[in-house]
Amino acid sequence: MKQNLTKTNVMRVLDQKHINYKIYHYENVISGIDVANELNENPSQVFKTLVTIGHSKEHYVFLNPVNKELDLKKAAKAVNEKSIDMVKSKELLPLTGYIHGGCSPIGMKKQFKTVIDITAKDYDTIIFSGGKIGYQVEVSLDDLQKVIDFTLDDIKS
Repeated sequence: MKQNLTKTNVMRVLDQKHINYKIYHYENVISGIDVANELNENPSQVFKTLVTIGHSKEHYVFLNPVNKELDLKKAAKAVNEKSIDMVKSKELLPLTGYIHGGCSPIGMKKQFKTVIDITAKDYDTIIFSGGKIGYQVEVSLDDLQKVIDFTLDDIKS
């Protein structure tokens, strides 16, 4: 199951917590829907990690299905903000330790309030970035809750 791939911080954190996970690896830098297709997985079960900044200047992380857009109004409501905006790509690395396309909710420099779209509970597991472009991990929500705090809410458009 775990091939001879470079271990990412995400995998190290999951290993430390003794959490079972599945690793996916792909070669091309592609969109979230392309990743789901490349992995032959349901796009509704593959999630993208989106980092935002609220009106209060607090940062938030949202996991949304790759085949849906983040509804900024619903997302703001989910974290009790007047409004939220996406973080600029250049701010992502210093803020999270991850680059665009390789951002994971696990192993960020700081744990931000995290909201996962409610549809995640429709699946036994969800798939999201493994912390590096070309890597995805598959984890159950119960196991993910052992690593990061998150809430579930309707945040997609």
